Amino acid sequence: MNKKIIIKIISLFAILLMTGCQKDDFTFGDISTPTNVKITVEIVGKTAEDPFGDGSGIVKLVATADNAISYKYVFSDGTSENSPSGEFSKRFTKTGVNKYTVTAIAYGKGGIASNATIEVEVLSNFSDPEAVGFLTGGTSKKWYWSASEPGHLGVGQNDGDATKNYFANYYQAGVFEKAGSPASSCLYENELTFSLDGDVLQFQLNNGGSTFFNASFASVAGGTSPDDACLAYNTGGLKTVSLSPSGSVVMANPDHATQTRGTTMNFSDGGFMGYYIGQSSYEILSITANRMVVRAVMGGNPALAWYHIFTTTKPTQVPDTNVDYTNLIWSDEFNTDGAPDATKWGYNLGTGDNGWGNNEKQNYTNSPVNVIIQGGNLKITAKKESSGGAAYSSARLVTDSKFKFTYGKIEIRAKLPTGAGTWPAIWMLGQNYATKPWPACGEIDIMEHVGNNQNVVLGTLHYPGRSGGSADSGSKTIANVSTEFHVYKAVWSPSSVKIYADETLIHSVANTSSLPFNSDFFLILNVAMGGNLGGNIDAAFTESSMEVDYVRVYQ
Repeated sequence: MNKKIIIKIISLFAILLMTGCQKDDFTFGDISTPTNVKITVEIVGKTAEDPFGDGSGIVKLVATADNAISYKYVFSDGTSENSPSGEFSKRFTKTGVNKYTVTAIAYGKGGIASNATIEVEVLSNFSDPEAVGFLTGGTSKKWYWSASEPGHLGVGQNDGDATKNYFANYYQAGVFEKAGSPASSCLYENELTFSLDGDVLQFQLNNGGSTFFNASFASVAGGTSPDDACLAYNTGGLKTVSLSPSGSVVMANPDHATQTRGTTMNFSDGGFMGYYIGQSSYEILSITANRMVVRAVMGGNPALAWYHIFTTTKPTQVPDTNVDYTNLIWSDEFNTDGAPDATKWGYNLGTGDNGWGNNEKQNYTNSPVNVIIQGGNLKITAKKESSGGAAYSSARLVTDSKFKFTYGKIEIRAKLPTGAGTWPAIWMLGQNYATKPWPACGEIDIMEHVGNNQNVVLGTLHYPGRSGGSADSGSKTIANVSTEFHVYKAVWSPSSVKIYADETLIHSVANTSSLPFNSDFFLILNVAMGGNLGGNIDAAFTESSMEVDYVRVYQ
């Protein structure tokens, strides 16, 4: 094959003319024009019998030049790639034997550039016309986040574990989860258009002006948030999409044929599919005329793979006044005697600052005398102590850093302690409490009861402007809470938080994007003594327990 190399030298001359009463010195440093630009080419699989390669379409390129500090490749298929070292492997995807022009631009100090151009002829056997047809409908088609579908955004492990590496086993977004906050709602404004220009597959992302960025890449858009956030970002311009066979870990799975389509979309010029994770290649796991599931390895963190689900009909969020959640995602039935399951529960220990901020009188422990599972129930026991230290002991169990979730139905079947001064609580706290201290993190009290006001059950939300003594609270009298089990329940959705005892509504609060109830929360079970709400403790009190039959979370 003839190779025609054209070398062009672009020279830069700068003239600075300043007039005035002071002479300024402008210094560029050394300006060096790259020279002797060369491109060497290796067509993968090329032999005397297969002069155009093995059909993979892969060409290994190496650019060199004198006085060059970085390189960029520009290809005649409409794509380009920065290559600081000058080395790059390019996969050409047009089916058959095709000739391409490759230009290598060598950059020197001061921005001066020289380039060389070469033609390569290579064979690509890979094609997926059915996928192209689904993507474009033959001409052009728009796609949207399938926000009404659980798991439309998710993340999982990216390794050789064939039982878990093909789905979002770490996290799956709930229905319209990102709509609840202006920090994330821009995701659902995305409009992804795939189109055909002749036989060239193209893509354009209309993000409405803002892109939902993974926190690891916030600096790309000038952001500094420690959390994922919507940031102003220009995604204008058509991108070229080339298809290639997937090389992911999923392809090595024994059941890969049912887990992935095996086709990867490669977007030119940093193109991405709505959620910015520093990646421009997306593996198609499945696709039909109106639904698509893709998988992408996170940029800079190959241990993670993100999953996106798209639809061709933009979902509409319907007010969920009667929403219910029926898919059990987490539970503890407390069927094994002994200590609570350490994979599910941790402890808050000690007396806390200022009695856990409420002037409480107990010392929290993990001792079996204060917390134990017996006879199918978890028992949290508050006890009067005769030795030095705190006058009372008790326990506080938390799922902090072990289980967290956004939106769902939480059910806890429990029997409450008795005695003046007891203050049992079943509640949730925002998982971001370390970066957004209470009440900014939000608090949802599913059940509070004080022995000084027997059988009156409280349901309360704490948030900025409504916390502590001015919290957003409701109460109802529920008979026999200390002698019978009742189911305490919260139904938490993007539009409301509703708290129940059995089927009696205790309190309801409309949820909005301005409230802190649109991100992950964790569970807490405890029995406090005295304090701001618990009040005076009966001098004759010795001990009493909150018994919990089960804790269940549904989405």
